[in-house]
Amino acid sequence: MKSLIPLVCCCITIALGGSGAAYALSVEQLKPLAEDDFDAKVQVINQLAADGSEAAQQILAAVQSDTLYARADETLLIQEGDRYRNPLDGGVVAANADDLSQITLGNVLRTRAANALAGMQLRASDPAVRSRAISALMAQPDPNLRESVETARRQETDPRLKARLDQLWALTALHAPDPQSRAQAARLIGQRGDLQLRSLLQPLANPDPSGNAPDAEKDSTVRAAAQEALRKLDFEQFKVDFAGTTFAGLSLGSVLLLAALGLAITYGLIGVINMAHGEFLLIGAYTTYVVQNAFRTYWPGAFDLYPLLAAPAAFILTAIVGLILERTLIRWLYGRPLETLLATFGVSLMMMQGARAIFGAQNVQVENPSWMRGGWAMLPNLILPFNRIVILGFAFAVVGITWLILNRTRLGLYIRAVTQNRRMAACSGIVTWKVDAYAFAFGAGVAGLGGCALSQIGNVGPDLGQTYIIDSFMAVVLGGVGQLSGTIFGSMGLGLINKTLEPFCGAVLAKICVLIFIILFIQKRPQGLFALKGRSVEA
Repeated sequence: MKSLIPLVCCCITIALGGSGAAYALSVEQLKPLAEDDFDAKVQVINQLAADGSEAAQQILAAVQSDTLYARADETLLIQEGDRYRNPLDGGVVAANADDLSQITLGNVLRTRAANALAGMQLRASDPAVRSRAISALMAQPDPNLRESVETARRQETDPRLKARLDQLWALTALHAPDPQSRAQAARLIGQRGDLQLRSLLQPLANPDPSGNAPDAEKDSTVRAAAQEALRKLDFEQFKVDFAGTTFAGLSLGSVLLLAALGLAITYGLIGVINMAHGEFLLIGAYTTYVVQNAFRTYWPGAFDLYPLLAAPAAFILTAIVGLILERTLIRWLYGRPLETLLATFGVSLMMMQGARAIFGAQNVQVENPSWMRGGWAMLPNLILPFNRIVILGFAFAVVGITWLILNRTRLGLYIRAVTQNRRMAACSGIVTWKVDAYAFAFGAGVAGLGGCALSQIGNVGPDLGQTYIIDSFMAVVLGGVGQLSGTIFGSMGLGLINKTLEPFCGAVLAKICVLIFIILFIQKRPQGLFALKGRSVEA
């Protein structure tokens, strides 16, 4: 009995690929790699995969890196910089490059070699190496490696790698001869929820009543498992679509909110239809571009911090421009909406032309800081960009600051008083023209913050403001003129409706549908979602 123990241990070691004695490599075995026989090369690659030794891994890796050479005596050498090494004994060989011929395999053989190498690395001691091997085989699953993957599944102790190996095994077992293996593979794919694997399950789920299709699934258990997996993938697709559409709608809504918030303040307070409001977004975006270039030139080490300076700079500069515009032009046009519309439209054209003269007609690019690049994998098939997430949070932060200013400061008290009843506010001693000027400047500054945010999700050009001005007016009118909460609901509602309709009727038709909806809604409820309360309204 004791004499059988070494034999049993040896057999187990060979089965696990830990011994090279059973598959001792020789020059004669490796010789076909340098010849033209395709089947012989396949056989050598299979032998290397079964050998599993360090030498076999080195040869397969050399095939991938095109560093495998054959000498005249048919010995294989691996190039390592300026020297050559024999992988069978590890010895360094003095060889002349002119006497060597490079071994280059075709794409099919290179794929086989890559899969064979990855299959051996599934048993590596380093978890990182095993993870990379799983990823490589996931990209190109090889049914011939099913047994190797099965062995790796049994030996794996890392729960995360074990789960990935289960999925890899499922990919290799979909066409196994055993129906139970195929059914189990379909169930594992359904549990994983990878929508890219749907096409692999479709042939297994569809029966062939005529019996003429050779690849049709004949086993009813396998078909049932595949159909159940497809139902799970359909539900996963619904979740991804719903979450993606909701986030896209909120993202668009946050952009509209930043653009419409300042407009709600000015339009709601003094009734000015400011067609140059979109150019306040433009000023904020170009200010961000200038601050970015300044950091890149003078403080490159602190480049990731430039948005922290760009945001207040955009607010201050845009607020100053808004104050100048109100004091020099708009103050003379109160109560004359048609003249105000035409005058501010002319100012809009002048601002756009000024941007072209200073920065050029071409778009300029504002680079995201490192902490706004990449995305968050919310679901296996849904990645939310960090820059969009940051802008969404930034929009609500601006709304919160605006609410505090309007409800917790003296300026906010004056603005609300003038908004609700201008004459009564003037009789109470409030200098209404100052309130108008400060409110217009504040609304312009908020639009500048919107331009700063917009610069992080797209290029900045002279026509940037025109993209959002109409949608901003629609959000304000839909929510209720002069109402902060109405602007929030109006902006977010427009964003969600737009993104919900776009997959069905396209972006242009979706905007038309939204416009028709707003027209019908205003006909039914002219005051918008949130009616403004005050003596002047109730009179």
